[in-house]
Amino acid sequence: MKARLVAVGERAPGWVAQGFTEYQKRLSHWLPLELVEIEPGIRGKGRDTARAICDEGARVLAALPKNAQVVALDGRGRMHSSEQLAQRLEHWRGLGRDLAFLIGGPEGHAPEVLARADETWSLGPLTLPHMLVRLVLAEQLYRAAALLANHPYHRA
Repeated sequence: MKARLVAVGERAPGWVAQGFTEYQKRLSHWLPLELVEIEPGIRGKGRDTARAICDEGARVLAALPKNAQVVALDGRGRMHSSEQLAQRLEHWRGLGRDLAFLIGGPEGHAPEVLARADETWSLGPLTLPHMLVRLVLAEQLYRAAALLANHPYHRA
């Protein structure tokens, strides 16, 4: 099983990119994780925000692997403890499909993206910068995989 993170936004700050790369490397033998950055829709004065969200959504959907189990990160999604996320990862492995995690733009996901998602996941009630969400997602996937492998990384 492989995973793809499809994230709206380009050029993460160096510290985010470095942290993401570190967890991506750690995950590589348990769950290879590929990052696909999606160009944000054009926003600004006189621009149609709904059109920007729609454009982003079309690019996100085009970047999905065929037959992937799609998990959209969304503030209204289901929250998981680290142990629960490990159980979800075990469930996803049992499905025998690749995974796709989706991070939307500033206003969230287009309705078509949420409709395509098999489930939604919330990292909690805090509003986080979307670039930081990349790093948190990679770390939490690593933690879940480490739990399943009885690796000492997670010390609850």
